[in-house]
Amino acid sequence: DYIYVNTLKYPIESPEKLSIEWSAPHTGIGSDGLVLIGSSDKADFSMRIFNADGSEAKMCGNASRCIGKYLYEYGLTSQTAVTLDTLSGIKILKLHVEDGKVNTVTVDMGRPADMKEQPIEANGQKFTGTTLSMGNPHLVIFVEDIKDITLESIGPKLENHPLDHGKIRMRVWERGSGITQACGTGACATAVAAALTGKSGRKTDIIMDGGSLTIEWDEKTDHVWMTGGAVRVFDGEKIISD
Repeated sequence: DYIYVNTLKYPIESPEKLSIEWSAPHTGIGSDGLVLIGSSDKADFSMRIFNADGSEAKMCGNASRCIGKYLYEYGLTSQTAVTLDTLSGIKILKLHVEDGKVNTVTVDMGRPADMKEQPIEANGQKFTGTTLSMGNPHLVIFVEDIKDITLESIGPKLENHPLDHGKIRMRVWERGSGITQACGTGACATAVAAALTGKSGRKTDIIMDGGSLTIEWDEKTDHVWMTGGAVRVFDGEKIISD
């Protein structure tokens, strides 16, 4: 349920603000967000989509289908195959027309990416979830009985779950030293292992007893970059006695 604006004809400013105002059910039009149809130098048209809270999404399958219907039935195109420029890349819309009306639209949504399966605990409940991207990031959880899930309470917890934040808690047993407060190479090894097993992305905050390090495993160079603070604890002097 979106509000569509043809910005080729009606350019607007501050879409983030307008999406909040117009999406309000009582004082505005009432919708799930605002969709802007515009021009593109890469495709036939462009799409921007703003959620009801004003945040911008990369992609929306439902909105892209409706754009196909809008473009054809409002006379912006006579084509039944349309390319659409989105923040998630160019999507191809195939319009299925009957008696001058678009009944259905088929959208090439591209390849799924960043697929990981991981355990999740929220609101005292334990789940096994699959995270993946279809242009937008998603968390998919299969349950025994969907009616037993109170989505209004668990939804906000899952939406802001720490798994999105790329944080790993780590403790160190260091060879030759035993328990230590931190280990830089160990933090790097942990980050790489987490990425390889799908427990995190390539950039992770490793939290240890002695503090945190940000580890980034660069995909292009395959190098691991470690970022953290350095603190001077004390200075020493050598005293030579007679």
